[in-house]
Amino acid sequence: MTDTPPDRLASNPASPFYDEAVLERGVGIRFDGVEKTNVDEYCVSEGWVRLIAGAAKDRKGNLMTIKLKGVVEPYFRKPE
Repeated sequence: MTDTPPDRLASNPASPFYDEAVLERGVGIRFDGVEKTNVDEYCVSEGWVRLIAGAAKDRKGNLMTIKLKGVVEPYFRKPE
């Protein structure tokens, strides 16, 4: 495993960008210089994060999310 987080990562197991090994290591996200703890998915190259919007759910039972554009800086919380 490398020392840099992947370009795109999702916490939803149904997503093709889900990676359990990386999530177990712990990934933190700074979005526009502010630490975010409610990130569902992010993409560094495209510059966006998808944040969980409270406890609201859609008609399929998935958590509602909001997509925001800006500077995304992922980092590992635990050393390898």
